[in-house]
Amino acid sequence: MRVGVPKEIKTNENRVSLVPAGVEALVSAGHSVLVETGAGKGSGFEDDAYVAAGAQIAADADAVWAAAELIVKVKEPIEAEWKRIRRGQVIFTYFHFAASERLTQAHLDSGAICIAYETVELPNRELPLLTPMSEVAGRMAVQEGAKYLEKLNGGRGILLGGVPGVAPAKVVVLGAGVVGVNAARIAAGMGASVVILDIDLERLRYLSDVMPANVQMLFSDRHQLLAQIAEADLVIGAVLIPGALAPKLIRSEDLKLMREGAVIVDVAVDQGGCVETTRPTTHEHPTYVVNGVVHYGVANMPGGVPVTSTLALTNATLPYVSQLANHGWRDALKQSSALLNGLNIIDGKVTHRKVAEAFGMPYHPAESLLD
Repeated sequence: MRVGVPKEIKTNENRVSLVPAGVEALVSAGHSVLVETGAGKGSGFEDDAYVAAGAQIAADADAVWAAAELIVKVKEPIEAEWKRIRRGQVIFTYFHFAASERLTQAHLDSGAICIAYETVELPNRELPLLTPMSEVAGRMAVQEGAKYLEKLNGGRGILLGGVPGVAPAKVVVLGAGVVGVNAARIAAGMGASVVILDIDLERLRYLSDVMPANVQMLFSDRHQLLAQIAEADLVIGAVLIPGALAPKLIRSEDLKLMREGAVIVDVAVDQGGCVETTRPTTHEHPTYVVNGVVHYGVANMPGGVPVTSTLALTNATLPYVSQLANHGWRDALKQSSALLNGLNIIDGKVTHRKVAEAFGMPYHPAESLLD
């Protein structure tokens, strides 16, 4: 199979979808890999390393998209890339379709086969291709939140861990999944007072046994959430419903309860955000202020640490890329229920229920379209 690796062109996105070791594995299996020149530079991989691994280097993105049967990316194709998509082409990347009807419609119109990293799901409900970036994003959320709590960056001017004789900051984490747990661990390690809110009691019981003593687990309801954000210095939105829009847990009017200079880092922004006032931002212009509360809504947070993120992501994605290349997308999806769960769009039809529900579109079970 001809596998294409275009350079990511979303603002300040420096990750790459395939490292030289991945190229070598695919070439050894008999596939050809076409890498756009400079695609790996932001993650520390020069063209020479790809050539040594067996890749061909393409002069531009048009050449990659025109030749490849399987396009492997990191982020969803942005508008400038839509015209390059061919009918029947397989695109494997993070899509987050439920957050954008225009993006969804563009890919429906393209006739492509769209397999989304974020909805590849194992029988035990694990999301193996979302997990590594959730780990990065959760840890980064605290790092970025601590920075924007500084007065010069618009925050309250409070040190996350405090100092002897001065109380630490209070960090409230909405959601006890991978993002939330990683955020809570880092915040606790920095000395903050941390609260995790979630509706899964079994998960909260488990975390109460394994988290540091300065992390408190609370059942999430409307009353508890409002009480906690009123005292928070940093709120981290870590809510996920796979493939669906994130629920709006913090409403616009709720910001009036929060302290001036408090910070919200909404990691759920890729799925629309769990804060009503969240909108996507970029690493170049990451924050804005609403009612005195600093909002951080960067939609590709792991792109800020591309070396770590690329290695973590490609460690997870390469086995699935290999399955698609070795067996062809149709047989690979028949053989792997995880990959089948990742199928969101095929031949102008939506095959993920949550995406269809987000826009009132017809839903077509993936299994019915594979024969």
